[in-house]
Amino acid sequence: MPSPMELELKNVELHAGDRVQVKGKIMHDAERFQIDLGSDTNNLALHFNPRFPNDTGEATLVCNSKDGGCWGAEQREKHLNLQRGSLVKIVLKLMGDMFEVELPDGKEFQFPNRHGLDVITYVRVRGDFKCTCFKIC
Repeated sequence: MPSPMELELKNVELHAGDRVQVKGKIMHDAERFQIDLGSDTNNLALHFNPRFPNDTGEATLVCNSKDGGCWGAEQREKHLNLQRGSLVKIVLKLMGDMFEVELPDGKEFQFPNRHGLDVITYVRVRGDFKCTCFKIC
């Protein structure tokens, strides 16, 4: 079984108005993958984490934040257009006091910038996902 993919960027500078675009393929046997934005692994302003059930149930998107290694309250979204084996483009927009997430079907949702980070310096993509394009704009 291949090991999960991981892309980790440190010392980046993302400010309000910047966007992170991630394109790739969700693995056929995916259980989960994640896109993290913050200052380091223990301090995440946004943890974007689609989870795929072992049975035929629908995927659930879990978003959260982490402060000093402690997770906050999860925000869950259902009825996603994220499926195993599909090619996807996910756009994460930094909007100051919140993040806007655009899913492949055009659906958008918001997640609060709970820690009020003005600058994102850490980005990570990992899990059951093969990243084919990563862009900051």
